[in-house]
Amino acid sequence: MAVSLQKGQKVDLTKTNPGLTDIVVGLGWDTKKYDGGNDFDLDSSVFLLNGQGKVSADTDFIFYNNATGAAGAVVHSGDNRTGVGDGDDETVNINLPGVPAGIEKIAFTITIHDAQARNQNFGQVSNAYARVLNKATGEELIRYDLGEDFSIETAIVVGELYRHGSEWKFSAIGSGYKDGLAGLARDYGVNIG
Repeated sequence: MAVSLQKGQKVDLTKTNPGLTDIVVGLGWDTKKYDGGNDFDLDSSVFLLNGQGKVSADTDFIFYNNATGAAGAVVHSGDNRTGVGDGDDETVNINLPGVPAGIEKIAFTITIHDAQARNQNFGQVSNAYARVLNKATGEELIRYDLGEDFSIETAIVVGELYRHGSEWKFSAIGSGYKDGLAGLARDYGVNIG
């Protein structure tokens, strides 16, 4: 039975699931009725963060054009340009024991591609969620549904996987950004040029 989280809640991942080594973080969303004449393309991104909450190098920003990081321990599934259909729209595979010790947190985000030019925001998105699955069994361990109405935001930090001693925990963040990927990159120390 999956643990369902609310914004701000934290839960043990490895302590309550002994022997867990490989997980899949699934991110999903739907777009509401939208008649702006442009495609609606949401993207998931992962930031591999040190103890100061920053990336150690730009290569610690994982997304569809830089799909593998953490010495191969974190792998992004690639870009889903439509979000159509049920189930996860994009996924990230993580080998927990393989994550280098210098990475303290793994932040999962969703952004709207070209949001300003297309006049799009998360007020036009529904049913956004993150879930953590046991890769070996497919069992859903954690689920966080973003129930809040983000009316002007163009990026969201959905949640964070973080080290707590020798264990991993998951925190439901649900924090929105009005300045999209640029705001995330600035706060996490990524130079996106």
